[in-house]
Amino acid sequence: MNTIEKFNKNVMGTYGRLDMVIESGKGRVCEDEDGKAYIDFGSGIGTNSLGYCDSDWVEAVCNQVKSLQHTSNYYYTKVQADFAEKLCQATGYSKVFFGNSGAEANECAIKLARKYSFDKYGKGRHTIITLMNSFHGRTLCTLSATGQDSFHNYFFPFVEGFKHANANDIEDLKSKLDGAVCAVMIEYVQGEGGVIALEKDYVSQLYKICEENDILIIADEVQTGVGRTGKFLAGDHYGVKADITTLAKGLAGGLPIGACLANEKCADVLTAGTHGSTFGGNPIACAGGLAVLNKVLSEGFLEDVAEKGKYIRERLDELDEVKDVSGLGLMIGVELKTKSAKDILNKAMESGLLVLTAKEKVRLLPPLNISYKEIEKGLAILANIL
Repeated sequence: MNTIEKFNKNVMGTYGRLDMVIESGKGRVCEDEDGKAYIDFGSGIGTNSLGYCDSDWVEAVCNQVKSLQHTSNYYYTKVQADFAEKLCQATGYSKVFFGNSGAEANECAIKLARKYSFDKYGKGRHTIITLMNSFHGRTLCTLSATGQDSFHNYFFPFVEGFKHANANDIEDLKSKLDGAVCAVMIEYVQGEGGVIALEKDYVSQLYKICEENDILIIADEVQTGVGRTGKFLAGDHYGVKADITTLAKGLAGGLPIGACLANEKCADVLTAGTHGSTFGGNPIACAGGLAVLNKVLSEGFLEDVAEKGKYIRERLDELDEVKDVSGLGLMIGVELKTKSAKDILNKAMESGLLVLTAKEKVRLLPPLNISYKEIEKGLAILANIL
């Protein structure tokens, strides 16, 4: 029985997997079990932010494994304290809660927003407005928050207390506001929704309205955060800072982690016993996160990400088959004129290039430290297919 047969026999079929078994990886290239190499323009859906097995990341993680792999959150660990301090300093937030995924981080943000409003205004002010075309996770609560009908099936009843407004339509948002709304939850760039950035004027008006009505803003930066857009937080492109920001994916370079960051107003809302996570703040994940932050926050790193993103978009714009290129930094959506994104994904894999899709677009999320030589090689493969 080969690997794929063994896998399919024993693992639930919750993913439409490709017929490829990744065996190893180094830098921005991985190999399958037959030894075929692939340039990775997907980085585990934006999770391998430093590519495969970055030497400094490996050293940090292995040293932590040899020291302490886990302890319950009844106790303190230095590595979690160091990681939390560096993350809060980098983002300007007051405090952080650690979980294991983006969905967990968003669950924490939802609970935090509702408790903030309950503590201040009492019961009944619990509705959270999210945007159409958004994606916030696959738990029952975060699915309820997600503004895509394609995900709203099978698992009824969904969690109450969510409304969906049209993105970039401030009047539609206003029409959804009432005395029951406690927060608005947004993605600055809707990743799973097609790599679509919010308009700056819309974001500015949204912040003004929420500030005037003491409505919290939750920024889901699970995919956009930790340098993916060329700024540490995508909100920096808009000159705003949400009350609550969630991170995950690339934060620990491939290890499971989620983070819910809160400003001073929200930092002490969740008290002992109101939230928790057995593996949240795991020492190994925190060690990986510290290694990522040390690189991403080093001099010139984020500027390089922005320049590489600009370069890739310019090169893609030159291709006849490309209708439009969207996104920010190294978060790129490619709309095609005649070809299917899914077909391009399969043909790219056959040619030694890993890409992603989002709706009808080809989606590119290469490692943040990808080299121009690797960019050129990957783009040559993509151009040949297109």
